[in-house]
Amino acid sequence: MGNCAYSSELNPANAVTRSNFSLQYVIGKGGFGKVWRVLHKRNKQVFAMKEMHKARVLSKHSVTSVLNERKLLAVLKHPFIVNAQFAFQDEENLYLVMDLMLGGDLRYHIARERQFTEEQTRFFVACVVTGLEYLHLNNVVHRDIKPENLVLDSKGYVRITDFGIAQVVRGEQASDTSGTPGYMAPEVMCKQPHGKAVDYFAVGVIAYEFMMGRRPYQGRSRKEIRDEMLARQVQLRKQDIPTGWSLEAADFVNKLIQRRASSRLGFNGAHEVKNHTWLRSVQWQKVFEKTIDSPFKPEVGDNFDSRVGLQEWKDEDDIDTSQLRETGVQEMFCGYYFDVLRVLPNKHRDEATTVALNRRL
Repeated sequence: MGNCAYSSELNPANAVTRSNFSLQYVIGKGGFGKVWRVLHKRNKQVFAMKEMHKARVLSKHSVTSVLNERKLLAVLKHPFIVNAQFAFQDEENLYLVMDLMLGGDLRYHIARERQFTEEQTRFFVACVVTGLEYLHLNNVVHRDIKPENLVLDSKGYVRITDFGIAQVVRGEQASDTSGTPGYMAPEVMCKQPHGKAVDYFAVGVIAYEFMMGRRPYQGRSRKEIRDEMLARQVQLRKQDIPTGWSLEAADFVNKLIQRRASSRLGFNGAHEVKNHTWLRSVQWQKVFEKTIDSPFKPEVGDNFDSRVGLQEWKDEDDIDTSQLRETGVQEMFCGYYFDVLRVLPNKHRDEATTVALNRRL
């Protein structure tokens, strides 16, 4: 690759830069920096912009993760994922500009609502399954499906976000333990080869949480959660079902949270999930077209905890930015650039094009 200090190779000619945006206010905090609501000065569109400190990315050994997310989002485009519009960098930061979801994430709303109704949960699940079907068609396994990574638009439709640990797999290839304890499938927790079924296990955990107000497997650490998971197979019984929920909903959850992946609903594909009795009433085409009224509509205005963006990191003074000037460090971020306007002339890329592009991953 040669000498790739911060230069035109890192930031191509006529590339989008931070100066192209007006930063309005902080709407959240990620693992590496703040998330801003921004206005594109030229086209007047509003976006969410993840600002990630390179030094923090390095300190957390997460270069591969942030580059992986940009790489995937450069070729994925779908109405049920949070799509990337631009990616660029300067000497100290990486920037990922994405669709702005005004409805907040499901973790924020479950904290306020405590539990969702069966109708609301079915709708959320339908949205997530629609997004997962697209990802899995492209051999992408998300591997971190959880309420924090499911965000609402202003109409109440859910989209999938955060592709930092997503992988392109064929069959069952991945074997690391990336993910969030509590939502991770047993095969991930036990460092076994795993594939697309891990995403459906997480959907089952979320549906269980929305129904019961807690996750099926509890613990204060990854080890405690894994031990509880290996000790017994949680299953909802008739007497466990809360008022207002159906037997079909419980059966759906039970089949998704099966510990053995081959016994899990969705192991053979999204069609298994979509054809379950609990989801047979879903009008999938209308969900895709977003012509159904969502049973849960977020409030108009800011649906996020404004205090989060103001919090500082405990290690704020310990991050060594001098390392960014060391030989070869900036080279690690080569290629962190994407401009949807250059590669996507139409408003929506059709599925066939996306599948073709995916072969280059």
